[in-house]
Amino acid sequence: MSKRSEFEFVTVAACQNTVRKACPQVAVNVSGVVAVRDSERPDEIVTMSPESWAAFTAAVRAGEFDLSA
Repeated sequence: MSKRSEFEFVTVAACQNTVRKACPQVAVNVSGVVAVRDSERPDEIVTMSPESWAAFTAAVRAGEFDLSA
């Protein structure tokens, strides 16, 4: 596994031009690893394979995690 300092996190586009405090950040610069964290909790990093990330984002797009219901 890569060292945490190797990840280069970027803030999701929905948060880049707002004053939101907690925003998702994603790093894809380490081969074979997608890392995700909350901007307010930068030491808590979740890592997954690119395949798992693709499945997760597809489920989000499909509404499987819609919390408004």
